[in-house]
Amino acid sequence: MLFAVLCKDKPDSLQLRMDTRPEHVAFLEDLNAKGVLTFAGPFLDDAGKPNGSLVVFKLDTIEEARATAAADPYAKAGLFAEVDIKPWNWVFNKPEA
Repeated sequence: MLFAVLCKDKPDSLQLRMDTRPEHVAFLEDLNAKGVLTFAGPFLDDAGKPNGSLVVFKLDTIEEARATAAADPYAKAGLFAEVDIKPWNWVFNKPEA
């Protein structure tokens, strides 16, 4: 099952995001190698600066999705003001379709 993880950064946290980015990218690369990561990328503000994240995991349960999201270095660093995790159905432009 796919789970969309929608994250909103805390205000004025761009430096924390940039400082933590190498560990975050390594974390996602590991998930990608394991077949867990479907896709990921940042949301951008009006100036084009990252201010949140969208990550989609392929896992069996929402509990696994919550645990995986909590293990992200961004989450551990306290970057996010909000995190919402929802089961998601990829309908259009799905690569396997």
